[in-house]
Amino acid sequence: MPIIQVKLTKGRSVEQKQRFAQAVTRAAAEHLGVREEWVSLIFDEYERDNWATGGTLHSIKFEPGHGKQGAGESAQ
Repeated sequence: MPIIQVKLTKGRSVEQKQRFAQAVTRAAAEHLGVREEWVSLIFDEYERDNWATGGTLHSIKFEPGHGKQGAGESAQ
């Protein structure tokens, strides 16, 4: 039974996470040769103040909305 842990900053909608869960579940079942019912996903969501990349907190490094669908490309 695959358990897939997904770590991301807070801010994705339930609909986005649902679509992601469906796509990952299908891919895992296909590539690992298991039934979709056996695949579990766990979302660990973090505030941007609790995540840093390259020594800079994401709350400082990225503008609000960065990484969300429709967000600008400037900070990528």
